[in-house]
Amino acid sequence: MKENNKGAAGKLNALSEVRSLNFLEEIVEDHLEKGVHKSVLTRFPPEPNGYLHIGHAKSICLNFGLAKKYGGQTNLRFDDTNPTKEDVEYVDSIKEDVKWLGFDWARELYASDYFEQLYDWACILIEKGLAYVDDQTQEQIRSNRGTVTKPGTPSPYRDRAVEENLLLFRQMRDGKFADGEKVLRAKIDMAHPNMLMRDPIMYRTIHAHHHRTGDRWCIYPMYDYAHGQSDSIEKITHSICTLEFDVHRPLYDWFIEKLDIFPSKQYEFARLNITYTVMSKRKLLQLVNNNYVTGWDDPRMPTISGLRRRGYTPESIRMFADKVGVAKRDNIIDLSLLEWCVREDLNRRANRYMTVLDPIKLVITNYPEGKTEYCSAAVNPGEESAGRREIPFSRELYIERADFMEEPPKKYFRLRPGGEVRLKYSYIIQCENIIKDQNGKIIEIQCTYDPSTKPGEGKWRSVKGTIHWVSVPDAHEIEVRLFDRLFLKPDMDDLEEGKEYIDYLNPNSLEVIKGYAEQALIKDNSGIAVQFERIGYFITDNVDSCESKPIFNKTVGLRSNW
Repeated sequence: MKENNKGAAGKLNALSEVRSLNFLEEIVEDHLEKGVHKSVLTRFPPEPNGYLHIGHAKSICLNFGLAKKYGGQTNLRFDDTNPTKEDVEYVDSIKEDVKWLGFDWARELYASDYFEQLYDWACILIEKGLAYVDDQTQEQIRSNRGTVTKPGTPSPYRDRAVEENLLLFRQMRDGKFADGEKVLRAKIDMAHPNMLMRDPIMYRTIHAHHHRTGDRWCIYPMYDYAHGQSDSIEKITHSICTLEFDVHRPLYDWFIEKLDIFPSKQYEFARLNITYTVMSKRKLLQLVNNNYVTGWDDPRMPTISGLRRRGYTPESIRMFADKVGVAKRDNIIDLSLLEWCVREDLNRRANRYMTVLDPIKLVITNYPEGKTEYCSAAVNPGEESAGRREIPFSRELYIERADFMEEPPKKYFRLRPGGEVRLKYSYIIQCENIIKDQNGKIIEIQCTYDPSTKPGEGKWRSVKGTIHWVSVPDAHEIEVRLFDRLFLKPDMDDLEEGKEYIDYLNPNSLEVIKGYAEQALIKDNSGIAVQFERIGYFITDNVDSCESKPIFNKTVGLRSNW
């Protein structure tokens, strides 16, 4: 069941309150108090079959944060049990993302580290009469599993002798059977109300090269068999999963109980759902493979690498995870909350520069031709140590086309015919004339300036409007990429009948424009997004940008919708 997360004022007030312990913290504190565990050991267990996304970021913050709060540790364990979908590229990207988010793992481990132990335990279950080799096809197994209201049909191979099962399982390992020819299944209950307990598959044959074990294995454990035992081997005290795995918990416990090994326990929390976003790695892979986006790190993607390329900071993502909190029920979070978090973080730390993204030329007719003077401004008003920048000012400037209106409405405080505005950090100007092309489009605005109104010099007088600008002779051309929601529908898990998620792709999710910037922007080396004054936050694209062609990605606008 989903709850739509709306009501801006209520949400902000609720998140501002001091939080009590979440239900996982209550469990941990109870265990430590009662001596169930002496210390806390969690794990983050991604499958290396894609890049991590914002949902994984929440899980990372939860697992590492919970262990850190209680003086424990967290393992990074790769669930590398499907060689056909996994790659070293994904392993490396996952490690980079976890480090970038600000976390260090106690041990780097792989499910493949435990293949021999998992095999031996499977043999023990066979010897106990709790596992058997099945010759049925996948279709037959699926068909014979039954329904929620109808018990399953036992496999005709369910009562094979232990010795025969051990021999066949050894032959499976030795590669004597083709893919799909035989599987190993747990022998539980074909009438169990939980469909996952109806003799689940433990091993399948896959003749494929593994990125770590090479060709040493041709049988691979299923997630439900490998996961709990891997937790047990590492002595994980709190195995934290998302809510869809709650139906897997009985099977998790069954394997541990029958093998009589360290009793790791699984606990579930609500997975993260965000408006206008898909979180399925399968769907994200399709977006990449079908060229709907430029790659896993496309700034429109919800991947951590995409968010990083777009200018999101690790601090903002950790803030987001904290504000979302830990719940027991699935809900959907407004994407504007994530944008609010990065805006809050960058507002304190981002350097400021002036850029014009939709330029129109403004000529100050009474300003001396060929003259250049400089206006002084703080690089970052919140960080005195960032120093000041000198901004060249001349007779010809670029201003935003939206900052001039020939026939403005009431309460329009920007430039208009006969009206005055202050050029930010500089003089007050008055519009005297406009020049249009043959189609009636304004191509130049002619103004006069009051030389006595430069800040810090002469006299001060106030006008209601202030606009930004860039000096034409000193302007540096830049490419700017403006991003919108990747999808048009807020709830991408609630599609109309007959529609697929691809049908809701936003055709206008990317707009590429040319603009002009003050020279100081090009020399910025702060390493984080900067503020284009009066516009928003932007970061140098770390893939396509170069010295001869600076490219900036829009992180977020200045205005909040949350």
